Amino acid sequence: MKLVVVSAGLSVPSSTRLLADRLAAETEAKAQARADVEVEVEVVELRDLAVEIAHNFTNGFPGRKLAAALDAVAGADGLIVVTPVFSASYSGLFKSFFDVLDQDALTGKPVLIAATGGSARHSLVLEHALRPLFAYLRAVVVPTAVYAASEDWGAEGLPERVERAAGELAALMTGLSAARPAAPAKAEAGGFEVIPFAEQLAALRPAG
Repeated sequence: MKLVVVSAGLSVPSSTRLLADRLAAETEAKAQARADVEVEVEVVELRDLAVEIAHNFTNGFPGRKLAAALDAVAGADGLIVVTPVFSASYSGLFKSFFDVLDQDALTGKPVLIAATGGSARHSLVLEHALRPLFAYLRAVVVPTAVYAASEDWGAEGLPERVERAAGELAALMTGLSAARPAAPAKAEAGGFEVIPFAEQLAALRPAG
């Protein structure tokens, strides 16, 4: 099983790559726990592909490294995408990579979206920019998106969001529904046994 991580961080090191690595590690662990399968993780650093992406726009052909990255994304069982926030949206480099990707490459593919920024005020970028982009590409975007502002590192909340989002992606990758306990035939409500209405009617019928 292959998990591909697309990171659009520009600096070395970057908070974008740090978040990407945390999401990948958590997803790998949860997928292995669910299905007992080997998960191969491949990271695509868009910073290293910037020149080839630009050339692809002008000549219509991907370079060797870009072609390998595009093939990796198309062949992945699951995808984690992480971008820094620029001007209240995803970065131009991030968008450019998905512009040169074949439009059918992500159809039905599970995708976890994430972003980093200097302020929590940009967290809605996940819903007004990233989610519509991947919905347009016909990907299956997991319900939980992860945003990490500067103040989130080392604070409560981020590890829980990472764990929840990773669990949702692992469930889709392994073909399992999100973990929910099956509803019992006779549920307990307020300390009383709830008997289905059909059984109550049956009990009222006269014997014989």
